[in-house]
Amino acid sequence: MIGYGDRARTQCEVVRLFQETHPDLPPLNQGTISKIEAQYREMGHVRKVPSKRQAVVDDDTKLNLLLALEENPITPARQLARDKFNPNAASAIKKSDKIPRHI
Repeated sequence: MIGYGDRARTQCEVVRLFQETHPDLPPLNQGTISKIEAQYREMGHVRKVPSKRQAVVDDDTKLNLLLALEENPITPARQLARDKFNPNAASAIKKSDKIPRHI
């Protein structure tokens, strides 16, 4: 709907055109159009991109996990998860603290 070259529209015109074309849908605002246009210019598409977030681990859990690993450093993350820890947290701590897989 934005167009290119001589047929480029302003974001306000795009909002008006969208509301005229799709009166049954909830109205868009200029901020939404701005975000969609920025994503299209950056990535070349407007599909949702899954974000990669690191596991958030509080200090108590991290300390308990490190103590468990100190007792038996070759304990796999799955075993720790079965015992009492979140498997994502166990893997994240092992990676972030550079704990070797095998000693």
